[in-house]
Amino acid sequence: MDYNKLADLLFPEVDKTPDYWENKYKDRKLPQGAEVTRYAPSPTGFVHFGALFATLVNKLTAKKTNGVVFLRIEDTDKKREVDGGVSGIVNTLKSFDIDFDEGATFGGEYGPYIQSEREEIYKTYAKELVRQGKAYPCFCSEQDLNEMRETQEKNKENSGYYGKYAKCRNLTFEEVEQKIKNGEKFALRFKCPYGENDKVEINDLIRGTRIIPQNINDVVIVKSNGLPPYNLAHVIDDHLMKTTVVIRGDEWFPSLSEHLQLFEAFGFTPPKYAHISPIQKLDENGNRRKLSKRKDPEANMDFFAENGYPIGAVKDYLMTLINSDFEDWRANNPTASIYDFDFSLNKMSASGSLFDIVKLTDISKNYISHLTNTEVYALALEWAEKYDQKLFESLNNNKEYWHGILNIDRDQPKPRKDISHFKEIYNIYEYMFDENFDGNVVFPEKFQKEDIKKVLTQYLNYYDENDDQQTWFNKIKDLSEQIGYAREVKMFKQNPESYRGHCGDVSTIIRVAVTGREQTPNLYDILKLLGKTRLQNRFSKVLEKMS
Repeated sequence: MDYNKLADLLFPEVDKTPDYWENKYKDRKLPQGAEVTRYAPSPTGFVHFGALFATLVNKLTAKKTNGVVFLRIEDTDKKREVDGGVSGIVNTLKSFDIDFDEGATFGGEYGPYIQSEREEIYKTYAKELVRQGKAYPCFCSEQDLNEMRETQEKNKENSGYYGKYAKCRNLTFEEVEQKIKNGEKFALRFKCPYGENDKVEINDLIRGTRIIPQNINDVVIVKSNGLPPYNLAHVIDDHLMKTTVVIRGDEWFPSLSEHLQLFEAFGFTPPKYAHISPIQKLDENGNRRKLSKRKDPEANMDFFAENGYPIGAVKDYLMTLINSDFEDWRANNPTASIYDFDFSLNKMSASGSLFDIVKLTDISKNYISHLTNTEVYALALEWAEKYDQKLFESLNNNKEYWHGILNIDRDQPKPRKDISHFKEIYNIYEYMFDENFDGNVVFPEKFQKEDIKKVLTQYLNYYDENDDQQTWFNKIKDLSEQIGYAREVKMFKQNPESYRGHCGDVSTIIRVAVTGREQTPNLYDILKLLGKTRLQNRFSKVLEKMS
């Protein structure tokens, strides 16, 4: 077989050699030890939560080593592509403050970064494999391949295009030429050099060293439409773009031997590999399953935006899934950047992490509690403008009042953790707005109606908006003593039969009468924000409902 002649027959339009592309894409000038990583999604739908997870791992790896992370769009499977897929990926990641050093829509010297725009490059290298006798055209139809699979299944043999089943592997040049003249379409297959008993040792940065079977199939490396599938495209791209670490889902781990064979065939040095296990969730029976695009709303990144989880909180949660010791680090570094954390690929779980909405909510509460009231207000306003018009108008029309509300119990060593996401923020503080208060409140059963009425009719004689917090509370103690309650809780505990209650109970009566709730942030601050006139109006409404 004259392989040069065959290569020209199969790819007459290709007039470049691999040397052309090797000279165009020079080695990167980076510090020693710098890693080059890439996030390489297909534009097939919304951005999955697991995609943000993988992107963040890629970015952490690059930033830790002063390297480069780039975005490559793998769109050679046109049947699965959706309209707006690329812009959707870029915009979603951008909304979570994930950007790239280079890549699709970002630019850079190693583009184009969209695979469908790199067809000439792929064909150049595919032609070279033919020229070296390492690839050949396959004219088998879908029917041929289906019949082959049925035979293999019947004979209980390994499925695939190999050995005696590789029907087109030994076609003569004349047979190939005649088929092309007849208008028959062909795919290009890699001529696998390994057999069924061959193994390969893999050193995965997450899974460690593994020995796996070699691929034995003559896999398709260029489809009949002229575009390569993932196997050839990513091998050439990662070589030319100088990728040093490929971080991808573990569904690709079984295919790794196939990909390494292609690196070997071209004489390329392969990158390091790190295969990430998928984010999982417990089903109704307590069994693990993958977080599903179809079943789980939280699989869609829009879920977090629509519910108003702060970007920083979602990323903090992701960090706990990436490296389990992040949580302790964050406790000691509450305001530090996640990129200051000593991230490591080999600390990642090989078995996968569980998505836990309760934990995300707790992390989000903690994250928001460390923001200033100005920061919370700005984030809430930004979210509400897009998702909650009622809240947006309230925030806009009552800016200073909202700043005061959001500052309650905030600027202190252990800030209060009421807010977990912005969708709930109005409901948390609805009692601060008169339109939501009608006087229908429920007091704890232990309080006698006459005691409640005494507190509500006499407290305004004690309350002064200008008092500091200690003076304010001392006056509650004075009122407590006046109506037969203990000034101090410990006094009540020592002689409970001598008192109707204690000063804490009086505070609770006031709190419930003003807010309708037994648990709220600092009552002193709530009363100060409401003011004496509104406090009097609320007491009047409550007393009216009680009569």
